[in-house]
Order: sequence, then structure tokens, then C-alpha cells
Amino acid sequence: MSDELKCPKCASEHVYQDGSLWICPECAHEFNPGEAGANEAEDTVVKDANGNVLADGDSVTVIKDLKVKGSSLVVKGGTKVKGIRLTDGADGHNIACKIDGIGAMNLKSEFVKKA
Repeated sequence: MSDELKCPKCASEHVYQDGSLWICPECAHEFNPGEAGANEAEDTVVKDANGNVLADGDSVTVIKDLKVKGSSLVVKGGTKVKGIRLTDGADGHNIACKIDGIGAMNLKSEFVKKA
């Protein structure tokens, strides 16, 4: 096992080498550490709650009421958001958008569906 190498799919530390490939026993992902660009391309796909692939400029609909942190405002389920931008949010918020009446905010893709 390697202390510094992690699975690019599930971030497990319990990977082992089998020939030229590394294998993760937790998610069964096989990868080559030298091909890091190929694994990153798989991870950049952002999907909505129904599994549809999202892209910059898409319109989405919020599927449940979301409380705005640090405020008494609530984004109601069914709110349509136009012109989203995909981001690399480290906290899981991978959609940047502007919602009428609330302003600019970040959303998690698991709480929206493609309109």
C-alpha cells in the first residue's frame, strides 16, 4: 500500500499495485497515476439530481426549499435559475448563479434538475 497515493474516484488511501495499474478495493477503480489528466476529466462532469449532465449557461430548477446560510431567506422549490456557471467548489457547491430576489449564490448540483 502507498501512504501518499489515493484513489482519484473515491479518495481512498487503501490502494494497491497490480502490474502497471493501481487498484482501489473500496470502489474497484483501476487507474494509472501517470495519467492524472484522464482521471480529472472524469471528475469534472457535473450532474443534476436526475443524472443529467449540466453545462455552463444551462437553466435549472431548484427541487426543494433551501435555506440561505447566514440569512432568513429561503430559495423555494420550483425556483427557476437561468445561466448557471459550473465551478470547482471545494465545499460541494459546484454551481454559481444569480437568483432573482436573493442575489448571487452557490448551489449544490444534487438540489437542482435541468429545466
